[in-house]
Amino acid sequence: MTQIPRLNGMIAALESGKPAFAALVSPDVPTAITYANSPNYDGVIFETEHNPWDSHTVRDCLQYMLSRGQIAQAASIAPTVTPLIRVPPNGNEMGQWQAKQALDMGAYGIVWPHISTVEEAYNAVAACRYPRLKDAPLYEPVGIRGDGPGIAARYWGLSQQDYYKKADVWPLDPNGEILVLLMIEDTAGIANLPDMLKNVPGIGGIIIGEGDLSQELGYPRQYDHPAVLEALAEIVAICKEHKVAAGHPHVNANNVERILGEGFTMLMTGVVRSTPGLNKGRELAGR
Repeated sequence: MTQIPRLNGMIAALESGKPAFAALVSPDVPTAITYANSPNYDGVIFETEHNPWDSHTVRDCLQYMLSRGQIAQAASIAPTVTPLIRVPPNGNEMGQWQAKQALDMGAYGIVWPHISTVEEAYNAVAACRYPRLKDAPLYEPVGIRGDGPGIAARYWGLSQQDYYKKADVWPLDPNGEILVLLMIEDTAGIANLPDMLKNVPGIGGIIIGEGDLSQELGYPRQYDHPAVLEALAEIVAICKEHKVAAGHPHVNANNVERILGEGFTMLMTGVVRSTPGLNKGRELAGR
Protein backbone atom coordinates (compact mmCIF):
# COMPACT_ATOMS: atom_id res chain seq x y z
CA MET A 1 0.00 0.00 0.00
CA THR A 2 1.32 3.43 -0.95
CA GLN A 3 1.72 5.70 2.07
CA ILE A 4 -1.23 8.10 2.11
CA PRO A 5 -0.61 11.56 3.62
CA ARG A 6 -2.66 12.62 6.63
CA LEU A 7 -6.22 13.36 5.49
CA ASN A 8 -7.73 14.77 8.69
CA GLY A 9 -6.60 18.35 9.24
CA MET A 10 -7.79 18.43 12.84
CA ILE A 11 -5.64 15.41 13.68
CA ALA A 12 -2.71 16.90 11.78
CA ALA A 13 -2.93 20.09 13.85
CA LEU A 14 -3.11 18.19 17.15
CA GLU A 15 -0.17 15.98 16.14
CA SER A 16 1.88 19.12 15.44
CA GLY A 17 1.54 20.19 19.07
CA LYS A 18 -0.25 23.42 18.17
CA PRO A 19 -3.90 24.31 18.77
CA ALA A 20 -6.50 23.18 16.25
CA PHE A 21 -9.12 25.64 15.00
CA ALA A 22 -12.62 24.72 13.85
CA ALA A 23 -15.90 26.43 13.07
CA LEU A 24 -19.13 25.02 14.50
CA VAL A 25 -21.70 25.78 11.82
CA SER A 26 -25.24 25.16 10.64
CA PRO A 27 -25.61 22.28 8.16
CA ASP A 28 -26.45 24.08 4.94
CA VAL A 29 -24.81 24.25 1.54
CA PRO A 30 -23.99 28.01 1.50
CA THR A 31 -22.12 27.62 4.80
CA ALA A 32 -20.26 24.59 3.49
CA ILE A 33 -19.16 26.57 0.44
CA THR A 34 -18.06 29.47 2.65
CA TYR A 35 -15.70 27.26 4.63
CA ALA A 36 -14.59 24.93 1.84
CA ASN A 37 -11.63 27.12 0.87
CA SER A 38 -10.71 28.58 4.26
CA PRO A 39 -7.15 27.44 4.93
CA ASN A 40 -7.17 29.38 8.21
CA TYR A 41 -9.25 26.59 9.77
CA ASP A 42 -8.45 22.94 10.36
CA GLY A 43 -12.02 21.72 10.60
CA VAL A 44 -15.69 22.51 10.32
CA ILE A 45 -18.26 20.84 12.56
CA PHE A 46 -21.75 20.64 11.09
CA GLU A 47 -24.14 21.08 14.00
CA THR A 48 -27.09 18.64 13.95
CA GLU A 49 -27.75 18.45 17.68
CA HIS A 50 -29.90 21.58 17.61
CA ASN A 51 -30.80 21.38 13.93
CA PRO A 52 -32.95 18.71 12.27
CA TRP A 53 -31.10 15.54 11.39
CA ASP A 54 -31.34 15.41 7.59
CA SER A 55 -28.93 12.92 6.09
CA HIS A 56 -29.38 14.34 2.59
CA THR A 57 -28.40 17.82 3.79
CA VAL A 58 -25.40 16.42 5.67
CA ARG A 59 -24.35 14.56 2.52
CA ASP A 60 -24.64 17.73 0.44
CA CYS A 61 -22.61 19.72 2.97
CA LEU A 62 -19.83 17.15 2.84
CA GLN A 63 -19.80 17.19 -0.94
CA TYR A 64 -19.61 20.99 -1.09
CA MET A 65 -16.59 20.93 1.20
CA LEU A 66 -14.68 19.50 -1.76
CA SER A 67 -13.17 22.04 -4.15
CA ARG A 68 -11.85 21.02 -7.55
CA GLY A 69 -9.46 23.96 -7.59
CA GLN A 70 -8.08 23.09 -4.17
CA ILE A 71 -7.61 19.46 -5.13
CA ALA A 72 -5.73 20.43 -8.28
CA GLN A 73 -3.51 23.02 -6.57
CA ALA A 74 -2.71 21.04 -3.44
CA ALA A 75 -2.47 17.65 -5.15
CA SER A 76 -4.45 16.32 -2.18
CA ILE A 77 -7.57 14.18 -2.18
CA ALA A 78 -8.72 15.59 1.17
CA PRO A 79 -10.82 18.72 1.73
CA THR A 80 -8.84 21.80 2.75
CA VAL A 81 -11.03 22.03 5.85
CA THR A 82 -11.92 18.73 7.49
CA PRO A 83 -15.66 18.12 7.97
CA LEU A 84 -16.98 16.55 11.17
CA ILE A 85 -20.55 16.08 12.39
CA ARG A 86 -22.06 16.78 15.79
CA VAL A 87 -24.79 14.16 16.02
CA PRO A 88 -28.16 14.85 17.73
CA PRO A 89 -28.55 12.33 20.57
CA ASN A 90 -27.37 12.70 24.14
CA GLY A 91 -24.81 10.15 25.26
CA ASN A 92 -27.33 7.99 27.11
CA GLU A 93 -29.32 7.59 23.88
CA MET A 94 -26.24 5.92 22.34
CA GLY A 95 -27.00 7.27 18.82
CA GLN A 96 -25.10 4.61 16.96
CA TRP A 97 -27.13 4.92 13.77
CA GLN A 98 -26.53 8.65 13.30
CA ALA A 99 -22.80 8.15 13.74
CA LYS A 100 -22.87 5.28 11.26
CA GLN A 101 -24.73 7.33 8.66
CA ALA A 102 -22.42 10.34 9.09
CA LEU A 103 -19.31 8.19 8.74
CA ASP A 104 -20.76 6.31 5.78
CA MET A 105 -21.28 9.64 4.03
CA GLY A 106 -17.59 10.48 4.52
CA ALA A 107 -17.35 12.49 7.74
CA TYR A 108 -13.88 12.48 9.28
CA GLY A 109 -15.15 12.50 12.84
CA ILE A 110 -18.06 12.61 15.24
CA VAL A 111 -18.78 15.05 18.06
CA TRP A 112 -20.89 13.37 20.76
CA PRO A 113 -23.03 15.64 22.99
CA HIS A 114 -23.74 15.06 26.67
CA ILE A 115 -21.32 12.26 27.52
CA SER A 116 -21.59 11.59 31.25
CA THR A 117 -20.42 8.02 31.92
CA VAL A 118 -17.72 5.55 30.96
CA GLU A 119 -20.36 3.41 29.24
CA GLU A 120 -21.45 6.33 27.06
CA ALA A 121 -17.83 7.20 26.20
CA TYR A 122 -17.14 3.57 25.30
CA ASN A 123 -20.20 3.49 23.02
CA ALA A 124 -19.12 6.72 21.30
CA VAL A 125 -15.76 5.25 20.32
CA ALA A 126 -17.15 1.78 19.52
CA ALA A 127 -19.77 3.25 17.17
CA CYS A 128 -16.96 4.77 15.08
CA ARG A 129 -15.03 1.49 14.68
CA TYR A 130 -15.50 -1.60 12.56
CA PRO A 131 -15.68 -4.98 14.36
CA ARG A 132 -12.62 -7.22 14.61
CA LEU A 133 -11.74 -10.53 16.23
CA LYS A 134 -10.76 -10.62 19.88
CA ASP A 135 -7.18 -11.60 19.07
CA ALA A 136 -6.75 -8.70 16.62
CA PRO A 137 -4.59 -5.72 17.61
CA LEU A 138 -6.40 -2.76 19.17
CA TYR A 139 -9.52 -4.84 19.85
CA GLU A 140 -10.99 -2.52 22.47
CA PRO A 141 -13.32 -0.63 22.31
CA VAL A 142 -15.21 -3.35 20.45
CA GLY A 143 -16.29 -1.95 17.07
CA ILE A 144 -20.00 -1.91 16.24
CA ARG A 145 -20.06 0.20 13.06
CA GLY A 146 -21.94 -1.53 10.25
CA ASP A 147 -20.14 -2.20 6.98
CA GLY A 148 -21.22 0.13 4.17
CA PRO A 149 -18.13 2.09 3.09
CA GLY A 150 -18.87 2.72 -0.59
CA ILE A 151 -19.73 6.44 -0.40
CA ALA A 152 -17.16 7.21 2.31
CA ALA A 153 -14.32 5.53 0.41
CA ARG A 154 -15.20 7.47 -2.72
CA TYR A 155 -15.40 10.70 -0.72
CA TRP A 156 -11.99 10.07 0.84
CA GLY A 157 -10.59 9.22 -2.59
CA LEU A 158 -9.50 5.73 -1.56
CA SER A 159 -10.16 2.17 -2.57
CA GLN A 160 -12.40 0.34 -0.12
CA GLN A 161 -9.45 -1.67 1.21
CA ASP A 162 -7.38 1.48 1.75
CA TYR A 163 -10.39 3.14 3.38
CA TYR A 164 -10.67 0.27 5.86
CA LYS A 165 -7.01 0.78 6.79
CA LYS A 166 -7.55 4.48 7.49
CA ALA A 167 -11.09 4.41 8.92
CA ASP A 168 -10.21 3.85 12.56
CA VAL A 169 -10.09 6.21 15.50
CA TRP A 170 -7.06 8.33 16.36
CA PRO A 171 -4.96 8.27 18.53
CA LEU A 172 -5.76 4.63 19.38
CA ASP A 173 -4.71 3.82 15.82
CA PRO A 174 -1.90 6.25 14.95
CA ASN A 175 -2.81 5.92 11.26
CA GLY A 176 -6.52 6.42 11.89
CA GLU A 177 -8.29 9.38 10.31
CA ILE A 178 -11.49 9.40 12.39
CA LEU A 179 -11.62 11.85 15.29
CA VAL A 180 -13.97 11.08 18.19
CA LEU A 181 -14.72 14.16 20.31
CA LEU A 182 -16.80 13.93 23.49
CA MET A 183 -18.71 16.84 25.02
CA ILE A 184 -18.70 17.06 28.82
CA GLU A 185 -21.76 19.09 29.74
CA ASP A 186 -22.67 18.24 33.33
CA THR A 187 -21.12 17.60 36.72
CA ALA A 188 -21.57 13.84 36.37
CA GLY A 189 -19.46 13.98 33.21
CA ILE A 190 -16.73 15.90 35.03
CA ALA A 191 -16.74 13.40 37.90
CA ASN A 192 -16.46 10.47 35.47
CA LEU A 193 -14.02 12.08 33.03
CA PRO A 194 -10.85 10.66 34.62
CA ASP A 195 -12.26 7.13 34.34
CA MET A 196 -13.34 7.78 30.74
CA LEU A 197 -9.87 8.90 29.71
CA LYS A 198 -8.20 6.10 31.66
CA ASN A 199 -10.44 3.25 30.53
CA VAL A 200 -11.68 4.15 27.03
CA PRO A 201 -8.90 4.30 24.41
CA GLY A 202 -9.63 6.17 21.21
CA ILE A 203 -10.98 9.43 22.61
CA GLY A 204 -9.46 12.13 20.41
CA GLY A 205 -10.48 15.13 22.50
CA ILE A 206 -12.91 16.61 25.01
CA ILE A 207 -15.10 19.64 24.32
CA ILE A 208 -16.66 21.58 27.16
CA GLY A 209 -20.41 22.12 27.02
CA GLU A 210 -20.47 25.29 29.05
CA GLY A 211 -24.05 26.18 28.11
CA ASP A 212 -25.62 23.07 29.64
CA LEU A 213 -23.05 22.92 32.41
CA SER A 214 -23.81 26.49 33.44
CA GLN A 215 -27.52 25.62 33.48
CA GLU A 216 -26.94 22.80 35.94
CA LEU A 217 -24.70 24.96 38.11
CA GLY A 218 -27.48 27.55 38.35
CA TYR A 219 -25.78 30.27 36.30
CA PRO A 220 -27.20 29.74 32.78
CA ARG A 221 -24.89 31.13 30.10
CA GLN A 222 -22.99 33.18 32.66
CA TYR A 223 -19.73 31.96 31.21
CA ASP A 224 -17.56 34.24 33.33
CA HIS A 225 -19.12 33.22 36.63
CA PRO A 226 -16.47 31.85 39.02
CA ALA A 227 -18.39 28.57 39.52
CA VAL A 228 -18.54 27.97 35.78
CA LEU A 229 -14.88 28.88 35.25
CA GLU A 230 -13.87 26.59 38.11
CA ALA A 231 -15.71 23.65 36.53
CA LEU A 232 -14.13 24.33 33.14
CA ALA A 233 -10.68 24.54 34.71
CA GLU A 234 -11.25 21.13 36.28
CA ILE A 235 -12.03 19.65 32.85
CA VAL A 236 -8.89 21.18 31.34
CA ALA A 237 -6.75 19.91 34.23
CA ILE A 238 -8.08 16.37 33.77
CA CYS A 239 -7.40 16.54 30.04
CA LYS A 240 -3.86 17.77 30.63
CA GLU A 241 -3.21 14.97 33.10
CA HIS A 242 -4.28 12.38 30.52
CA LYS A 243 -2.66 14.19 27.57
CA VAL A 244 -5.95 14.66 25.72
CA ALA A 245 -6.91 17.83 23.85
CA ALA A 246 -9.46 20.13 25.50
CA GLY A 247 -11.83 22.08 23.27
CA HIS A 248 -13.73 25.34 23.81
CA PRO A 249 -16.78 25.97 21.56
CA HIS A 250 -17.42 29.66 22.25
CA VAL A 251 -14.27 31.46 21.14
CA ASN A 252 -14.42 35.12 20.15
CA ALA A 253 -11.97 37.98 19.75
CA ASN A 254 -12.50 39.09 23.36
CA ASN A 255 -11.85 35.77 25.09
CA VAL A 256 -9.47 33.90 22.79
CA GLU A 257 -6.28 35.01 24.54
CA ARG A 258 -7.65 33.89 27.91
CA ILE A 259 -8.84 30.56 26.47
CA LEU A 260 -5.42 29.81 25.00
CA GLY A 261 -3.82 30.74 28.31
CA GLU A 262 -6.14 28.37 30.17
CA GLY A 263 -4.77 25.46 28.17
CA PHE A 264 -7.46 24.76 25.60
CA THR A 265 -5.98 23.22 22.45
CA MET A 266 -9.10 22.99 20.24
CA LEU A 267 -10.68 26.38 19.64
CA MET A 268 -14.10 26.67 18.03
CA THR A 269 -16.65 29.32 17.27
CA GLY A 270 -20.35 29.25 17.86
CA VAL A 271 -22.74 28.83 14.93
CA VAL A 272 -21.61 31.85 12.93
CA ARG A 273 -19.94 32.55 9.62
CA SER A 274 -17.65 35.34 10.80
CA THR A 275 -14.84 34.04 12.98
CA PRO A 276 -12.56 36.92 14.08
CA GLY A 277 -11.84 35.08 17.33
CA LEU A 278 -10.31 32.15 15.48
CA ASN A 279 -8.30 34.48 13.27
CA LYS A 280 -6.87 36.20 16.33
CA GLY A 281 -6.29 32.83 18.01
CA ARG A 282 -4.27 31.53 15.08
CA GLU A 283 -2.08 34.61 15.22
CA LEU A 284 -1.55 34.25 18.98
CA ALA A 285 -0.75 30.54 18.55
CA GLY A 286 1.81 31.22 15.84
CA ARG A 287 -0.13 29.47 13.11
